[in-house]
Amino acid sequence: MENRPFTFRLERVRSVRERIEGQAKEDLATSLSQRVKGEAMLRAATDELHSAREKRVEALTGGVATGGELVAAQAYLEQAQRSREARALELDRRDTDVAVRREALVAAARERQVLERLKERRREAHVRESERRSGAVLDELALAVHRRGDGQAA
Repeated sequence: MENRPFTFRLERVRSVRERIEGQAKEDLATSLSQRVKGEAMLRAATDELHSAREKRVEALTGGVATGGELVAAQAYLEQAQRSREARALELDRRDTDVAVRREALVAAARERQVLERLKERRREAHVRESERRSGAVLDELALAVHRRGDGQAA
C-alpha cells in the first residue's frame, strides 16, 4: 500500500497570494500611520489658527496696535487658515488612501482564501481517495487470504 503524499499543484500561486496579502497588510499599516500623523498635523494647524485668531482679537481690542501690527495679525490669521485648510485636504487624501489600501487588503485576502479553500477541498479528496485505495487493497488481501484458506481446506 503506497500512500502518495498530498501535493497542491497551485501551491506556488497560493504562496504568492499569501505574500501579496502580507504586503497589503503592511501597506495598510503604513497608510494608517500616515493618517494618524495627518490628524496630528491638522490638530496643530487648528491650534495655530485659534492662536492667530486670539492674537488678532488682542490686536483689535488692545487699542494701542499700529496699522502694521493689525496687518501682520491679519496676515498671520490668513496664513493659519490656509495652513489648516491644506492640512484638512491632506487628511482627506490620507483617508482616501487608507480606504484604497483597506480594499486592496480585502481583495488580496479573498483571493488567498479562495486558494486555501480549494487546497483544503483537494486535500480532503486526496485523503478520501487514499482511504478508498487502502480499503480496496485490504479487501483484496482479505479475499486472497480467504481463497487460500478455502484451497487448503479442500
